[in-house]
Amino acid sequence: MSSSPATAALGSRPAPLLRRVLLQGRYETVTMLRNGEQLILAVILPLLALVGLTVTPLLDGLGSSRVNIAVPGILALCAMSTAFTGQGIATGFDRRYGVLRFLSTTPLGRTGLILGKVLAVLAVLVLQVLVVAAVALPLGWRPALPGLLPGMLLLVLGAATFTALGLLVAGTVRPEATLAITNLLWILLGALGGIVLPAERLPAAAQAVVHFLPSGALGQSLRDAFLHGSVNLAAAFVLLLWTALAGLAATRWFKWN
Repeated sequence: MSSSPATAALGSRPAPLLRRVLLQGRYETVTMLRNGEQLILAVILPLLALVGLTVTPLLDGLGSSRVNIAVPGILALCAMSTAFTGQGIATGFDRRYGVLRFLSTTPLGRTGLILGKVLAVLAVLVLQVLVVAAVALPLGWRPALPGLLPGMLLLVLGAATFTALGLLVAGTVRPEATLAITNLLWILLGALGGIVLPAERLPAAAQAVVHFLPSGALGQSLRDAFLHGSVNLAAAFVLLLWTALAGLAATRWFKWN
């Protein structure tokens, strides 16, 4: 028996937006985890940095154990790796091959596509936190319990900041330039941006500006939360400001093709 026009129309209706976003988020997450280069950047290199900072004297003299000082910066590095470098490169090449333009015309829409990418970043970030914690706890990591919840919220805020920055770069320059810019900034901010090493361990010229960078604000806010159980309101404001400015700029200048 053939179906009626009403039944056929009902069956062709798009799924609810939430389901579409969840499916897109799952697809983006699996794609990121299957990409060997992104996996190295998101997990392997941060873990190597964690072990390196724990076994070398770079963090000595800062008032706590090496691993306690290292872990907040490594978590911040994970957020930058996934949200800025990983998502920026993936979005840039999706734009080049017309994937963004195609998906933006489907029932998923531009809003659903962006929300799916944000969901993927958060999903990968959760996995990164679990992996880092699994390595750091046996090494002696003991975070301040009152700072766990604020620290996780600040980590999510930092991921939002770097996602906005990654989308801004990916949507305004060529994919090859996105690849170069995001990788170069990952190295510079990771080494001199206050994200892994506290400002006290940086050259004098860098110390004057790192607190105003999203990397320095995220690194310091996580150290304050996990080491002292406190919330660095100034650093949180810097992150919010960067998120707002990058988000507005991406909305204004993002090119879908």
